[in-house]
Amino acid sequence: MKIEMELNGRPVAHEIAPGGNLLSVLREIGQFSVKLGCETGDCGSCTVLLDGEPVNSCVVAAARAHGHQITTLEGLLGDPLMKELQHEMVVKGAVQCGYCSPGMLISLYAHFKASGDLSEHALREALTGNLCRCTGYVKQLEAAQTVADNRQNESGGAS
Repeated sequence: MKIEMELNGRPVAHEIAPGGNLLSVLREIGQFSVKLGCETGDCGSCTVLLDGEPVNSCVVAAARAHGHQITTLEGLLGDPLMKELQHEMVVKGAVQCGYCSPGMLISLYAHFKASGDLSEHALREALTGNLCRCTGYVKQLEAAQTVADNRQNESGGAS
């Protein structure tokens, strides 16, 4: 079966195997920020945006992407918000092995784009679907909170 989708802002057509998942298709196309972790939708390493919403691509049928917009970390590399999130993750020491980082970045990016709630609780909630085996999430939350604080300061303190 052939699917057509918009991948990182460009039209893509790809032949898929019956029953295949979106994660496999994305890696076949060369989107290597999308990591294979648990294959059950529990770890978040494969998080991508499907029409702007974060999803675990390992549990999304590839056929579901037909006619939709898919965004991976590669598609957000020049985005100012993503650059700020990446910078703060590095500055705060939130990147150890880095395997979970793309999924965390996508989840945080989606949260910042969709929500006005930049409280610590909301940022913790944004990361609940992302597992990290190297850290205690403190550094990732510090990075996200710094970005939230910067955004609130830029908007004059309004959230």
